[in-house]
Amino acid sequence: MVATRVPARIPVDPVHPADPALGDAGNPAIDPGRGFAASGGMALPSLEGIVYGPVRSRRLGRSLGINLLPAGMKVCNMNCAYCQYGWTRGATRYRGQGKGWPSAQAVAMAVEDRLARAADSNEIGDHITVAGHGVPTLHPEFDEVTARLRDVRDRVAPGIPIAILSNSTTASWPDVRQALGAYDERYMKLDAGDPITYASLNGAGPPLTAIVDGLRRLPTIVVQSMFVTEATHQVDNATEGAVHEWLQALEAVHAVAAHIYTIDRAPALASLQPVPRRRLREIAERVRSNGIPAEVFTARSVSAHSG
Repeated sequence: MVATRVPARIPVDPVHPADPALGDAGNPAIDPGRGFAASGGMALPSLEGIVYGPVRSRRLGRSLGINLLPAGMKVCNMNCAYCQYGWTRGATRYRGQGKGWPSAQAVAMAVEDRLARAADSNEIGDHITVAGHGVPTLHPEFDEVTARLRDVRDRVAPGIPIAILSNSTTASWPDVRQALGAYDERYMKLDAGDPITYASLNGAGPPLTAIVDGLRRLPTIVVQSMFVTEATHQVDNATEGAVHEWLQALEAVHAVAAHIYTIDRAPALASLQPVPRRRLREIAERVRSNGIPAEVFTARSVSAHSG
């Protein structure tokens, strides 16, 4: 057993690649194309360990990332055109598909070791965030992982909230929904409100109706939405029609807030472009007019790897 220690301020790793939301990898560019120049036009490599960072996140502060996916392998049941990790190689058809998933015990030990080292230095962190290079809720022991993470946090770093970033596809699964309820903060992906826009942007995945239904059954959620555009508008969720449908879905899931952003690193689909900041602000105002707090996250003049 590890004695209870004061909360830890974990030193920020300024060069570790950020995950799609923990480090705000989808940071909105102030000027279209700005982030692509910084990224070098290459997809980010997949993570090799369980614990990464901490990274700087404008939404979550100093955030220690937890990757539940197999090392070096993107595992996702979507194929988003904007993904910073590139296209999904082979659709994930079922939970726990493939090899190399870290055990719940291994996750707990890795997190406990990192937090204990930070606590020994009398440091304080802002968040522990489950994210990684894919969909963490596809872990075959997601509920057990969640329980062990809470136990480690309570013993080693009480007071630090545990957050999760999810693509929302498994929110309707009863055991996943129960486990998600154990997190202090839930940041759930919802990029579109109509099936056509959803399919063009997010690729293969569960029906949009199932995602919306799953989200509305969760405790309080913050919706995170990536807005992108393209010259041909074949992939574009920033049009008036697409935004109107998305706003209706946002109300349907009872979101307590919306985080709005656009691409700031090289996407899987090279023809995608960031949505201008002015348009992001217009969308945010539409959200606020419906009584839902909304925030636009803009790019910062920092290294492309600092999030």
